Amino acid sequence: MSWKRLTLLIACLLSLSLAGCAADTKERASEYFDDTTITTKVKTKLFDDPQTSGFAITVKTYKGTVQLSGFVTSDKEKDRAGELAKAVPGVKDVKNDLIVKSK
Repeated sequence: MSWKRLTLLIACLLSLSLAGCAADTKERASEYFDDTTITTKVKTKLFDDPQTSGFAITVKTYKGTVQLSGFVTSDKEKDRAGELAKAVPGVKDVKNDLIVKSK
């Protein structure tokens, strides 16, 4: 095999491997952006709803699964927060880990 062909083969292999990495990075960036968007939309719904306290509820999203955590004042508030999170487009599942404070 000539040096020119070997160099061309190596260049092709490198470009293919880099293209694969770029696609993988792009996909991860897209997932992160989508999760961030979902988190923002859920948090906004919690702030806008008169039954829930946006300040007391922490929202985290990973691959479309939303986790709600923190303390709320009633079961009604806990349930409402879960309903609001489920209503956001892109949400695949909701883990409602909110704890109802006892009086």
